[in-house]
Amino acid sequence: MNVDTGTVREVAKGRVISKAVRLHEESTTFGQTGNLAEAEARCRVALDLFEHEQGPTSADVANVLRSLGEILHRQRKYPEAEACAHRASIIIEPLLPQFEGPDGMSILVSSVILVGTSLRDQGRYTEARTALVRAIEMAASIAGQPAATMRALNEFGVLCKFAGWFENGERAYLQALGLARRLYGEESLEVATILHNIGGLDHARGQYEMAQHPARRAFEIRRALLGVSHPDVLGDAVAYAAVLDGLGRYEESRAIYEHALAEYERIFGPEHYEVAATLHNLAAVECVSGNIAKAETLARRAVLLKYKLLGPRHPDTAFSAMNLGVILVEYGRAGEARPLFESALITFERTLPGEHPNLVRCKGLLKSVGISADAARKHCKGLASA
Repeated sequence: MNVDTGTVREVAKGRVISKAVRLHEESTTFGQTGNLAEAEARCRVALDLFEHEQGPTSADVANVLRSLGEILHRQRKYPEAEACAHRASIIIEPLLPQFEGPDGMSILVSSVILVGTSLRDQGRYTEARTALVRAIEMAASIAGQPAATMRALNEFGVLCKFAGWFENGERAYLQALGLARRLYGEESLEVATILHNIGGLDHARGQYEMAQHPARRAFEIRRALLGVSHPDVLGDAVAYAAVLDGLGRYEESRAIYEHALAEYERIFGPEHYEVAATLHNLAAVECVSGNIAKAETLARRAVLLKYKLLGPRHPDTAFSAMNLGVILVEYGRAGEARPLFESALITFERTLPGEHPNLVRCKGLLKSVGISADAARKHCKGLASA
């Protein structure tokens, strides 16, 4: 009996591709349950199989690269996530004419969004802006899929908060919020996320009274849906506590930070970004409350963690270094504070627009090293992050 070797090869290829599809689906399941190590491992094997059977420029390769980039981004592996997302976008764009529906454009838009968010989280704000504006424009072109536009607008709003482009951020968030309410309803995770971000934007520009309602509402919605100990609910609580700091309600915020810190360390371990961010905020509360030794200990730990997780030249690392400097001034150790302010200023000038509050504050601190304890305590009030 003669055997058609071509048919055998096609059957074998089909089996390999089916295995790759199954691994990709398993990766998604592991990602949804928070097991990112297993999600990444399966996604990488699926990528290898697709590349081997279909070549390096197929739509399936692009889709799995996009998924892998999202997994890496969730693990704060931002340069790797950016590289995966960029490669996915390069592959999928010339293939768009092959798609009858919106699937190809959806892969492209989500890949470009991921490029933008990965650049943002590396502190490369100008490059991130280019990518996210492009994503918004492309998302608006996808008929019948306003969710993509909502996501792109929200991510652009987050960028604007960090970069200090507050008016642009507000417009983007309000558009995203309108879409989220229409698509998912008022009591949804999507609405909670955008309200959280609106509160953070108002906090960043010092409008604490305005920030209070959206920050609290985000916490209430997500807590009702996910439970009090979910990491995302803890994030809402910490953001609301930062608003309370701005309103001078430090005893309330301290209790929230201490609870969140214990939960984050239980869930993620001691070396996680959420641990570092909460340490930063708690240090500011202890500083303004006059507990300077405790504030210094917390602030130093926050700086070291961010240095390790984000790198020495990230604006968020510089923010915590500036916070530590303020605490040292409060301690009467202005000589130790000055290098921290100088280093932070270099980073802020490289990454932030000239009117950004952190840049303005850092310049003022550097000019007035040797300021009084009362003045240093006032600076502490503005050093929590939401």
